[in-house]
Amino acid sequence: MPLLAGAEPLRHEGGEVAVLLCHGFTGSPQSLRPWAEHLAARGLTVSLPLLPGHGTRWQDLRITGWQDWYAEVDREMRALRRRCATVFVAGLSMGGALALRLAARHGDAVAGVLVVNPANKVHGLAAHALPVVRHLVPAVKGIASDIAKPSAAELGYDRVPLHAAHSLRAFLRLVDRELPQVTQPLLLMRSPQDHVVPPADSARILGRVSSADVTEVLLEHSYHVATLDHDADRIFEESLAFIGRLAPGFGTEPALGMEGTTAGG
Repeated sequence: MPLLAGAEPLRHEGGEVAVLLCHGFTGSPQSLRPWAEHLAARGLTVSLPLLPGHGTRWQDLRITGWQDWYAEVDREMRALRRRCATVFVAGLSMGGALALRLAARHGDAVAGVLVVNPANKVHGLAAHALPVVRHLVPAVKGIASDIAKPSAAELGYDRVPLHAAHSLRAFLRLVDRELPQVTQPLLLMRSPQDHVVPPADSARILGRVSSADVTEVLLEHSYHVATLDHDADRIFEESLAFIGRLAPGFGTEPALGMEGTTAGG
């Protein structure tokens, strides 16, 4: 299936400090593109891959699972490590959970973690019925575009395939068990008004990671997809300050060379 316009992955070859960004469940790189472009413009190497099953049609997501999504960002992490001296991982929603697992699994190879409204659990009574209901109901209403800013919209599926949601639930439970292995500096940015991921998820993450260096930022004017919302500039500024503190001298000069696509997607 052809990619939806705007869902293309992004890669920028910058300096020796890199950031790997992970988009969310049923979303696409479009939701993180402004964040990625802002980091790239400051001279950072940036990778924003498209997760398998995303960016086309919801039926394609139905035949993928968390192993596919994590394998994609794990490959990107290893590729960045071969090219760059310092690598940060970042993500929105499920992408935040992917970033946290990268930190837990790769240890000192990850210099720091930046997450926006990270997911930790599939909530509600319906979550417990997923093992059975997914065989009876192919998909339910989508969760994309929870944004306060009227002029902004997220490019995401209008349906959530329940086979994939079941896999997401298993993945989040796995990541929750691995959170104590996260020791890197952590920047967690969250929206008090989030209609997709409740505040309890961020609280759980903050309570279980082993990071000694933790910064929590409230995004008071945004909903779930805060990277496209009123607080987007705040996210960009806090990210650069966090990276600059941990990797001083990464460079703030404007840079060129962004690519709209990444080999392998």
